[in-house]
Amino acid sequence: MLPLLVLAVCVLQGDAASLVNGSGTMDEMGICHCSVALPDSTFPADRLEILEISNKDLSVNVQEELTKMKSYQATLTGYLQRLTNLTRRVEVMEMGGIAYTELDFELLKLEIKEMEKLVIKLRESIDGSNTLVEALYVEIHNISVMVNRLESYDKNNVLAVRREIALLRKRLQDCEKNQNNQELPPINYGTCNHGGIVNISKPFVVQLNWLGFPYKFGGWGKDSYSGASQNVHWVAPLTTDARMMNLFRSYPTYDDLLLYKGATEKVFTRNVAYNNYDYSSCGQGGGVIMFNNSLFYNCYNSRDICKYNVDTNGVERKTLTDATFNNRFSYSSSIWQDIDLASDEDGLWVIYSTEQNAGNIVIGKLNPLTLVVEKTWMTSQYKPSSTNAFMVCGVLYATRTLSTRKEEIFYMYDTKTGKEGQMSIILDKMMENVQSLSYNPNDHKLYMYNDGYLVTYNMAFKPMPNPA
Repeated sequence: MLPLLVLAVCVLQGDAASLVNGSGTMDEMGICHCSVALPDSTFPADRLEILEISNKDLSVNVQEELTKMKSYQATLTGYLQRLTNLTRRVEVMEMGGIAYTELDFELLKLEIKEMEKLVIKLRESIDGSNTLVEALYVEIHNISVMVNRLESYDKNNVLAVRREIALLRKRLQDCEKNQNNQELPPINYGTCNHGGIVNISKPFVVQLNWLGFPYKFGGWGKDSYSGASQNVHWVAPLTTDARMMNLFRSYPTYDDLLLYKGATEKVFTRNVAYNNYDYSSCGQGGGVIMFNNSLFYNCYNSRDICKYNVDTNGVERKTLTDATFNNRFSYSSSIWQDIDLASDEDGLWVIYSTEQNAGNIVIGKLNPLTLVVEKTWMTSQYKPSSTNAFMVCGVLYATRTLSTRKEEIFYMYDTKTGKEGQMSIILDKMMENVQSLSYNPNDHKLYMYNDGYLVTYNMAFKPMPNPA
């Protein structure tokens, strides 16, 4: 709209005129003062044209950007779906639900690399930061790192399996070679018609002790007296302080042991007064063994040897002169086991240490009737550097730890010849620590109390060497 034209017509002095369509003022001198507003005669047509062109270009650009955003949204939706699928697959791999091969890992990595490239292009095409794209990029990167770690774990497992297969293959080859070159001796339990231990089987886990996992220390087995009935199984867990043996159970059959039923329980503590208990019949440490229907063990808080008759509940005891006790020279993985009872084809033995022998193992031949040590042998093996020991045909075998799952029979001492030496026979373990080991000549088995679990091993022996 054009501005209004306001005309003020003033009549000059001496003229006959009047003020028409206007307004004004007259000063004292008779001079008329008028105000006139004139319209802008020039219309900005060029500026309007530029504005219209800019508006048109802007509309086109906005439409293009809207189209791009729709495309980006569709792409992001697709990536999110693929990423969700990848995440599920990786979670399954983490939980070990599926055994993935190397090809599966390669395919996963290719998919992740493709998504990384596309997201990088998407970041470059967007002018400025975009929260959704950045979050997507970070998540894809995390997935990539996770898959690489899982692949490394899988390679480690594959290598471990391959090593195990290689060891098994070698053992099979050795076994085949031995069968081709020589005949194995017939199994003759209770005799020593062989040339010593040659191999140990894989562990056979029989059962967890009836008191449960907290009772990690103790001993177990069958009567190791040659010719004794092998139906009864005894279990003697120590208290949770790993020191006192105050009770044990005997199961009439192997099935009863597995089912925790039919057991006869013997308790060594006696309540002699109000809250005053007699512990003199209790045992100390896991060096306990059953021999000819009697339990032999280190008497509690002493250097005495106790003999508990299962039928009469009577207890006999005899002091083991010069023996150290109360955790002075125990095994490395089993405390309070300074005095360790053992048996084999030759009878009953006691394994201990003395100050005179500087903590090295002393082997004593024990008379089961009088509890007198009839003969001793001094070894050069330091007892606390061994995890445990047992006797087979008059030969002491000591073990040591190689790892949390491997034990090694590394030392032997032959009481018949007085010879000692190093050896290497590997035992697999279910749990980390060995609390007791005992050999039974009636079945050629090794009985291990392994962090509360009852474990057995079958033993293989060399044939008797031909006389020169």
